[in-house]
Amino acid sequence: METRFKVRLSQHDAHYGGNLVDGAKMLVLFGDAATELLIRYDGDEGLLRAYSTVEFLAPVYAGDFVEVVAKIIKVGNTAREMEFEAWKVISTSPEINESAASVLDTPILVCKAKGTCITPADKQRVTQGA
Repeated sequence: METRFKVRLSQHDAHYGGNLVDGAKMLVLFGDAATELLIRYDGDEGLLRAYSTVEFLAPVYAGDFVEVVAKIIKVGNTAREMEFEAWKVISTSPEINESAASVLDTPILVCKAKGTCITPADKQRVTQGA
């Protein structure tokens, strides 16, 4: 099972000089994707237990558009292992002017992670996303 969505990062997300977005914002987006997957799979929001890996691979700036892709890769009785990716698909172009942006011909992988979510057995209402 997979989900994907796009989001524009705002000035509010910029945490460092040069409008650089805090890497933790990607983890917030991954958490939103995990919640959607759990609702679709189990009918419950479940809980994010842990990330086993997180890699920040490229910078993201206020004004950039990121596509988040998440999928369940393994299912246990209550555990759901997931993979997450965040791809920059539109980049700001401040060198042109303050409102310029460019659609990227080749999206840039900016962050990837693996994590485990838990949906307690008594909270599971849907079987296999049915």
